[in-house]
Amino acid sequence: MAQAQQVIQNNEFSGADIVLPMTEEVRARTQPVYQKLKSQISEMEWTYFAPLIDEINRLKKEKNAVILAHNYQTPEIFHGVADIVGDSLKLAKDALEVEADVIVLCGVHFMAETAKILNPAKTVLIPDPTAGCSLAESITAEGLRSLKAQYPGVPVVTYVNTTAEVKAETDICCTSGNAVEVIESLGVDRVIMAPDKYLAQNIAKQTGVEVITWDGRCEVHELFTPEQIQDFRDQNEGVVVIAHPECTPEVVEASDFAGSTAQMVDFVATKKPEKVFMVTECSMSDNVSAEHPDVEFVKPCTVCPHMKKINLSKIIHCLRDLSNEVTVAPEVAEKARASITRMLAVK
Repeated sequence: MAQAQQVIQNNEFSGADIVLPMTEEVRARTQPVYQKLKSQISEMEWTYFAPLIDEINRLKKEKNAVILAHNYQTPEIFHGVADIVGDSLKLAKDALEVEADVIVLCGVHFMAETAKILNPAKTVLIPDPTAGCSLAESITAEGLRSLKAQYPGVPVVTYVNTTAEVKAETDICCTSGNAVEVIESLGVDRVIMAPDKYLAQNIAKQTGVEVITWDGRCEVHELFTPEQIQDFRDQNEGVVVIAHPECTPEVVEASDFAGSTAQMVDFVATKKPEKVFMVTECSMSDNVSAEHPDVEFVKPCTVCPHMKKINLSKIIHCLRDLSNEVTVAPEVAEKARASITRMLAVK
């Protein structure tokens, strides 16, 4: 391991790629992970990934760190180094139970902010601080205040895909997995829901509540069309189509099931379709496929450029130096924590 440490120390923090040697010891320690991933990752790729995975797992012990990874992270991160995985709701809930001193959030920046808000005394790191989100970037606190002024007294439900400042201006947060329950818990017939207009439109159909929307969209999910779904049905007889509710209402309507990434995982695990098309980000299918090799996945690829900024080398950099720490101003965090806590209290 001395050689591995020397190679790392010669890299200034820049997110630069790190190359470590594949030894027999590393191969043996990482073999159980590769057995799960060999259908997703070639032997040549694994020769590069395995030493990095081994080094990250060593650093986690040294730094008393835990890694939280979103479902859209690549398989070598999701299955190789993550301690806790899931959608935004699961990561938020599980962040409250973390006992380690350091949390490394492998996802996008708003997720790391949420982890910090819920764990103010812990060190929260993100491997690449530029990993953003088109939804979070579509709305500001000032913009939300302006919308609230137009509809005084109307409760505000804010998607977790927002900055801490926006969460601080909201009554209650939601995720795609619990939006229906959150809105119904308010007992009102009209709400403001921001920033994802497609999620808001899809939720409005399910609840019967009037939803005032913001014009935000996920740059990944808005690319899918009903015509594409029909083409895949025509080319793949019997395929089951499951979509994320950040897709347009037309795409959701054209699908067999719609739900959060966690609900998609549960659908595959319980329904066991012979062939499935997951209308969402690329790595989602890869990660679920590794868990369910008996299910055939049709994999049209739409990549989230922000999620893909996170890689093994950047995880090593931030763990080694405890760099890219995420901070939230205390007065903002206090207000944002209230809206997140209200969400987590909804059953």
